[in-house]
Amino acid sequence: MRSYSLSSAPDAGAYRISVKHEPHGRASGYLHSALHPGDLVDVASPRGSFVLEEGDRPVVLVSAGIGVTPVLAMLHRLAATRDPRPVWWVHTAHDRAHHAFADESRALLARLPDAHEHLYYTAGPAPRPGDPRVVRGRPTAGSLEALGLPADADVYLCGPDAFMDALDGALRAHGVRAERIHRERFGALPPVHPGVTAGAALRPHQPPGPTGTGPLVTFARSGLATPWSAAHASLLGLAEACDVPTRWSCRTGVCHTCVTPLRAGDVRYTTPPLELPEPGTALVCCGTPVTEVVLDL
Repeated sequence: MRSYSLSSAPDAGAYRISVKHEPHGRASGYLHSALHPGDLVDVASPRGSFVLEEGDRPVVLVSAGIGVTPVLAMLHRLAATRDPRPVWWVHTAHDRAHHAFADESRALLARLPDAHEHLYYTAGPAPRPGDPRVVRGRPTAGSLEALGLPADADVYLCGPDAFMDALDGALRAHGVRAERIHRERFGALPPVHPGVTAGAALRPHQPPGPTGTGPLVTFARSGLATPWSAAHASLLGLAEACDVPTRWSCRTGVCHTCVTPLRAGDVRYTTPPLELPEPGTALVCCGTPVTEVVLDL
């Protein structure tokens, strides 16, 4: 299974995905060379939480490389209604030749009453003189400060992990509240096999922040028990906050990479899985505890 972001408006009458053709990518190679108009494919309905929120605050869309696809869908939605909110489009690419959707995004921005476009090219020829929208290099805390991004904005961030981590810190330093920074990772972390593969894992610990008031969640292999808090969104989020090693990929109940033996208790799913797991197991990526639960993690 593969998960791809929609790159067009959700009400466009069709679903569009935009897939980079990797030289040795089995799925991308199939999509680019073997799939033809009229073919039937087995797909699930769109899912996930990285979506544009309603409101009147400014919107900042920040991306790098192929991370542009989900924020491009947001830009389509904003342009379709000529949304009056100030919109900031900040994108990083290798150079102009590798700048995906350059013309499409610029045309969409032109339909908005208050749009700001800022581009970073990390290599290639120097930007054309007199074009203030393009600078050579990568976005930094200093350059973001110079752009005058509004600190009260809702920020949507998608790109490689190192890019998002750096920009997340820069945005917080700029005054953007953490809960208004929305992130979408377009690849999974390396798989972890608890208790099987050696690694430099941290010792599991209680999660930071206030103690939860929900059902007790026990990670049996890690010897850790902690009350559930809705602040973690899912059992996977709680495991990550406790540095309990586990596996995951899609985070939306599609791939079943995170399926985990459930020794005791009941779990409900905030996002209905594509298929329910086998009895006695749970999908921690989208599951939350109904009662006290014991997970084989």
